[in-house]
Amino acid sequence: YNAGDIGFVIISMSLVWLMIPGIGYFYSGLARSKNALSMIMSAFLCLVVVSVQWFIWGYSLAFSDTGSAFIGNVKYAFFRDVLGDPSPGSDNIPAIVFCIYQAMFAALTPALAIGSAAERARLLPMIIFIFVWSTVVYDVLACWTWNPNGWSYQLGGLDFAGGTPVHIASGFSSLAYALILGKRTGKGSISQEHEFKPHNMSNVVLGTALLWFGWFGFNGGSALSANLRAGMACVVTNLAASVGAITWMILDYRIDRKFSALGFCSGAISGLVAITPAAGFVGPGPAVAIGVFGGVFCNLASHMKEWLRFDDALDVFAVHGVGGYVGCIFTGVFAEKYVASLDGTEIDGGWMDHNWIQVGYQFADATAGAAWSFFITYLILFIMDKIPGLSLRVSQEVELEGLDAAEIGEQAYAY
Repeated sequence: YNAGDIGFVIISMSLVWLMIPGIGYFYSGLARSKNALSMIMSAFLCLVVVSVQWFIWGYSLAFSDTGSAFIGNVKYAFFRDVLGDPSPGSDNIPAIVFCIYQAMFAALTPALAIGSAAERARLLPMIIFIFVWSTVVYDVLACWTWNPNGWSYQLGGLDFAGGTPVHIASGFSSLAYALILGKRTGKGSISQEHEFKPHNMSNVVLGTALLWFGWFGFNGGSALSANLRAGMACVVTNLAASVGAITWMILDYRIDRKFSALGFCSGAISGLVAITPAAGFVGPGPAVAIGVFGGVFCNLASHMKEWLRFDDALDVFAVHGVGGYVGCIFTGVFAEKYVASLDGTEIDGGWMDHNWIQVGYQFADATAGAAWSFFITYLILFIMDKIPGLSLRVSQEVELEGLDAAEIGEQAYAY
């Protein structure tokens, strides 16, 4: 192995870890102050629960080399025989390095998804849900997409860094969580609408900064080697984020005549989400287009919750579900052979290389991922809610008091 490649992937792993507190601070700033600490804690709970789940069987279910096209088996349960062999992702790095790098993706994904349940979900059922969801939703989608035996991988679907397993999975699962829980008390009433504004925009900007920073490890690191393709992935990641931020700000300015910090942050993240599946397959020009499409479609989707009357508290579905889906489809349009070949990978390309069927493969991958995530999540939560002691939602009194005081016993702000 090349020590530089191993070092690069370990540093990328650390960057992806940093996205977990990033999403905690992002969500914390968007929530009301009485729930600020619970949002940061929820993100960290995802980290610890999934780290243990990944050790028990998560890694094996996603990446065992003798599994089926649908899900792996328990060959590598408890990290048995996961050490110095070439990894499933690349022969350039050993399995143990790939394993811990992928663990951070697995931990980040439910942290994204639970944002829609903000301010009204009980923590104990959420912890159990995170473990179960990682097993039957995330690990299944990761196997489809990245395991050489997975059906989407075999079909020829292109997903560089997690458009389907991370963003589509978290986005469509968050929609199911929001629908099962119902609206927050007072949400939708004109007299109380002002109460639901973000309480701390500086936390939102801080969270965005940590996410953007970490995304270079998320997309660049997915090359699994310190090479030209990793460099290109970082270039297009930064470009799509920048264009997404500008696009969303312009769309908001058109209505409010204000340069919204929230619009900037939402736009940057929608651009980052949309470029994720495409990062190792597209050049800088298409990255600009993907940033625009990400910003426009996610902005439109963020207004859907008013029309469809569901309470996705922190726009997880609009940004991650829709952004991931848009990114997946446009990967099929803009993928180019020359970008993938920067590290010797051979693909047929997308529409840019006159490979017209690629969008069909992307559509199959994205739609199957969206449907599986939504319906399985809905089923898990529906069953859990019927089990005594695992009711998902806090009482109205607790909701009014705030989850920080009632569920955690400490406050984000003691003044």
